[in-house]
Amino acid sequence: MKLARSRFWLAAITILAIGTTGGVATASPNGSEGDRWVATWTSMPQLTEPSNMPPAPYTQGDQVMVDTTLRQTIHVSVGGSRFRLHLNNVFGGAPLPITAASVAAPTGGAAGVSGIRAGTAKTVTFGGRRSVTVPVGKETSSDPLDVSVPSGANLTVTLYLAQGQASSHITSHPGSRTTSYLTKGNHLTDTALTDTTPVDHWYFLSGLDVWGPPHTGAVVLLGDSLTDGRGSTTNGNDRWPDDLFARLHKHGATADVAVANEAAGGNAVLSGGLGPTAVSRFDRDVLGQSGVKWLIVFEGVNDLGANGSPETAAALTAAYRQFITKAHAAGIKVYGATITPFGGNSYDDPAGAHEAARQAVNSWIRTSDQFDAVADFDQVVQDPADPHRIRPAYDTGDHLHLDPAGYLALANALPYTLFTH
Repeated sequence: MKLARSRFWLAAITILAIGTTGGVATASPNGSEGDRWVATWTSMPQLTEPSNMPPAPYTQGDQVMVDTTLRQTIHVSVGGSRFRLHLNNVFGGAPLPITAASVAAPTGGAAGVSGIRAGTAKTVTFGGRRSVTVPVGKETSSDPLDVSVPSGANLTVTLYLAQGQASSHITSHPGSRTTSYLTKGNHLTDTALTDTTPVDHWYFLSGLDVWGPPHTGAVVLLGDSLTDGRGSTTNGNDRWPDDLFARLHKHGATADVAVANEAAGGNAVLSGGLGPTAVSRFDRDVLGQSGVKWLIVFEGVNDLGANGSPETAAALTAAYRQFITKAHAAGIKVYGATITPFGGNSYDDPAGAHEAARQAVNSWIRTSDQFDAVADFDQVVQDPADPHRIRPAYDTGDHLHLDPAGYLALANALPYTLFTH
């Protein structure tokens, strides 16, 4: 049943930090009939640009991460006692041989640390084997992992690649806002790593699913750098998707709603930009995720900034209609977010055509009655004294991206009741 269209405003709600040690321990699954997999963490896979490749000696021509341990942390939304990990080689130019993998609790429960807590490492298997080769253009899921991870915890994933990947085309998510670590040799379960090289990217990881009861569901966020967290704190987990989960987790009725961030910096809906366009990746990044019940579309600023025109505005709204049709056919509710201001940024052309196109798109989002509900992010962050600009308290200084206070404002603007069952 379609919800009555509504517009959301900044709510005076305090987000409480989720305190957790991030402990991981072996546990027995306690699933029942009707339980299912739900995406509890995701990262949008991309072809790695040359500037984001692992630094030497981890990239040597067409050989990447030979005899290398790669340790990364991810931020779980809904926790549980059974998970599966997704490894991705969608953009790889050669098969991806993973010699071994493990998960563990990071030292102090923190994001972006190289250490893990003693006794928490758990071997990851694939079809009963410790090693797996992910074919070119494919994603591989692990066997179920019987571990207990609290909601809102950080989880360390460690991979060891003995052979490395024999291609300079590899799959990653450059805008991780989280520090990963590379070191030579097999240090899969070492509690402390030495001689590490830190990189603020995720490599080869694209998802983590939790096994949950039928009422557990995921909201996918389809977006660009504003959802990927440009302007947020590295290792701070203060993107607006993180803030949204923290808010939902406070309420009993929405504590089982997972947040799957399918955004990437520079991404476009229609053409150009970084990574596959939203139109081309929609089936994989939205419909292909597990247990999705809701979708928030907050994307289009890069299309308008590159070529803001009436034609671009019309093409964007046509793409939104396509997203809505596909999602509704899959039983997913779709919420549309207005595009936030970029006055003062290079996207704001002197003739005002890009701003006019933004206003046209936002007007359609607000008034077309096509979305199940509307989140008016434009109204939330615009400067009341100059509405085509971001208010100074939320501006990183580039007049396009938000700081942590701005991202918190976006999360606060979404009523938690949108995600009740």
